[in-house]
Amino acid sequence: MTPVLNVENLYKSYGAIPVLKDVNLAVADRETLAIIGPNGAGKTTLFRTLTGEVLPEKGRIEAFGEDITRMPAARRVARGFGRTFQVARIFPDTTLLGNLVLAVEARKRNAGERLGGLFHYKPSADTLANAEQWLAAVGLGARRDMEARFLSHGDKKRLEMALALALGPKVLMMDEPTAGMSPSDRVEMVALVKQIRDRFGVTVLLTEHDMDVVFGLSNRIMVLNYGQVIAIGTGEEIRANQAVRDVYLGHEVQHA
Repeated sequence: MTPVLNVENLYKSYGAIPVLKDVNLAVADRETLAIIGPNGAGKTTLFRTLTGEVLPEKGRIEAFGEDITRMPAARRVARGFGRTFQVARIFPDTTLLGNLVLAVEARKRNAGERLGGLFHYKPSADTLANAEQWLAAVGLGARRDMEARFLSHGDKKRLEMALALALGPKVLMMDEPTAGMSPSDRVEMVALVKQIRDRFGVTVLLTEHDMDVVFGLSNRIMVLNYGQVIAIGTGEEIRANQAVRDVYLGHEVQHA
């Protein structure tokens, strides 16, 4: 079966400093893959390269059987990439429903669909219904008329996930989805990601420092160190890998 995402010999540098060194990766449909490693390992650069925010010097990226190596970020979104960030990117002075209306209308424009209604002034009934569906999917439906700036940190992350999902991704890339959350919020976010993944059939790639989250969510884990892949495998395989324990997990792996 052709992987949803296939990366071959990806190389990226900033000036004379190599950040990704011949990274190879294949991700299956509906798989959840976590990318971990020490600070400066290249995790964020790999994410930015996969989403088209930066372009590699060498290597090849295929998504859904298509070469997207030089494809701009906006076109990758239209092809099926969704993205969330360590600090949630939302529209703070707009209501939760308004946030989702903007995302739904963006998806319709990307697909060449007619928006109907009066666009920003009065969205169509279909757009409103779709926006409410995504709010409900992340547990925010009851606060549809609240301005987004009043949400808690954890709920801003939920709203950002809804915005990403409303664009219709096949691959959802999540950069530190539980960063800054309380322990209870982290547990709820893990449950929500599992629910979204299973309900909508998306493939998930994430970076994350919390090992309970990593082991709780992932089918496989890839470990980067100084831009190189030092291991990739199941949670059990990563726990047992001495090289991973030496450079990143240490003795904490036994308690994760």
